Amino acid sequence: MGKYKVCVYAICKNEEQFVERWVNSMKEADEIYVLDTGSTDKTVEKLEKLGVNVTVKTISPWRFDVARNKSLELVPKDADICVCTDLDEVFHNGWREKLESVWDDNITRIKYRYTWSFNPDGSEGVVFISDKIHKRKGYKWIGAVHEVLSFDNAYGVQKFVLAEGVQLDHHPDCTKPRSQYLPLLELAVEEDPENDRNMHYLGREYMYYGMWQKSIDTLKKHLSLKSATWKDERCASMRFIAKGYEGLKDFAEAEKWHLYSIAEAPHLREPWLDYAIFSVDRGEWDLCIWLCNRALNIKERSLTYINEAKSYGSLPHDLLSLGYFYTGRYDKALYHIKTAVEFEPQNRRLQNNLILIKGKVEN
Repeated sequence: MGKYKVCVYAICKNEEQFVERWVNSMKEADEIYVLDTGSTDKTVEKLEKLGVNVTVKTISPWRFDVARNKSLELVPKDADICVCTDLDEVFHNGWREKLESVWDDNITRIKYRYTWSFNPDGSEGVVFISDKIHKRKGYKWIGAVHEVLSFDNAYGVQKFVLAEGVQLDHHPDCTKPRSQYLPLLELAVEEDPENDRNMHYLGREYMYYGMWQKSIDTLKKHLSLKSATWKDERCASMRFIAKGYEGLKDFAEAEKWHLYSIAEAPHLREPWLDYAIFSVDRGEWDLCIWLCNRALNIKERSLTYINEAKSYGSLPHDLLSLGYFYTGRYDKALYHIKTAVEFEPQNRRLQNNLILIKGKVEN
């Protein structure tokens, strides 16, 4: 028992493959509570066998915020620190001690480092700061999907603290469909049309489905909202609008929005590289080279979900190798294709390009 009562809570459905790994990761807590929303496999049986407090309840119609709030209700009122995770997530050892070292009665919420995805070679992909660890009283989840914690000011002032060294890793089941996200996002925007975050996510979701005009219109709505002030996310909306126009074959508009995205957040690699890809598709090799070098000049990778792993991996070097190759600068092309292969040694296309460029240099 530590200085504070620490409880983990989660929702799940048909996740028996993750149970043992998740419980082993969470067992530093005093108690673990899970709301199972209708598993048909052995998830509940496995959780109970490992000592987890499990409640089974069907949520209909399905909403993530309702499920999260029902799971939070399972946590005893005398809990000091509530830790919300999913069964496909894993803490690094020692997380509880690090939480307790920064916690006091004035803290309401803890931030920590979260690795959302991993590259094929096991290196980190998308990394950002998350904040799903909180005080028992005063919090509830809101949003049908991409739900967030909301604090009731009747309980005082919300106070965040960063827990250095706390690391949570996400290892999802990539075979699970995401078909429920689109209708839930549409519902979330209908319920709160001024919510810039959900408007951005809905426009992005339309893009994933190739619904180009809907994506463009929705993302433009995001940009028009008074609350849409975060430049990184505004830049992402502009990038996605550009991709939407590419999908519609309106390349003049696409190029305009690529330029807008760079102007909005020139401190990010992503808009420079999106425009570089666009230039490659048009055979504008000198432009591609310039854009990629501008991207590589950005060394600092901020910890937000906007950052894409490929931007700090093989992509800029892959594109540069093409630009230098097609402009006859084979030595530089060789340097960058070698660097790209170092990032992705199993990538057959990159390996083949390396052989081709080596041949040009040796001849």
